[in-house]
Amino acid sequence: MTNQSTSRQMTSIKAITRSTVAWLVLIVAPVAGAAQTAKDDAKDAGREAKQAAKDAGKATKKTSHKVKKGAKKAVNKSADKVEEGADKVRQKSE
Repeated sequence: MTNQSTSRQMTSIKAITRSTVAWLVLIVAPVAGAAQTAKDDAKDAGREAKQAAKDAGKATKKTSHKVKKGAKKAVNKSADKVEEGADKVRQKSE
């Protein structure tokens, strides 16, 4: 290789390097500005946990209401059947 071809290669490599660096700056700079800090991440996690707890509480409340309503129906049906049975026993004993 001659000095001239080595010089051309070095010039070419420098141009490619500059071009690559320029593209990286254009691509990475906006991403770096949008990055969150650890404190922001912790706050977001806390908010998400709080919302999840609220949602779970609402679901529990709905479920307990349905259970209460179902249990009340079952007790009333049972009471009605017991009353019917008591009436039949009274009728037989008369």
